[in-house]
Amino acid sequence: MKTKELTTIQEMLNQIEIIRFLYPTMTEQRYKSFLVDMIEINYKQVAVFDKQTCIGLSGFWFGTKLWTGKYLEIDNFIVHPDYRKKGVGKILTDYIDKKAIELKCTCIVLDAFTGNFVAHKFYYNQGFVPRGFHFIKTIDENGFS
Repeated sequence: MKTKELTTIQEMLNQIEIIRFLYPTMTEQRYKSFLVDMIEINYKQVAVFDKQTCIGLSGFWFGTKLWTGKYLEIDNFIVHPDYRKKGVGKILTDYIDKKAIELKCTCIVLDAFTGNFVAHKFYYNQGFVPRGFHFIKTIDENGFS
């Protein structure tokens, strides 16, 4: 298995098939339009490959907030179903841990849907703990992926 940081729109677009495990109806056009906006504000991805196949991927952002100082945020953490429970998720979180240290971040944050208990267990096992609630107010439900 090989790990690679993806920083360009084309590198990320090439991995749309794994994105579709999380967002089955994601079109290439919609994905590209999101990436154009996101890359501009420190968005990157890390991917794990088995030969030429992307088997794991996580987006991440870094920034600064008043309560944390510099932080790194995990976004859209995906492991191909055929490769789950084979250490791919750990490879991704280890990479992100090192990236956060390299960027001198105080913490790594993420959101996990409330009913995604498998993800909760994984994140607990990686040293994450809930610190609060992430509240949303939906303005346009049709805009969600």
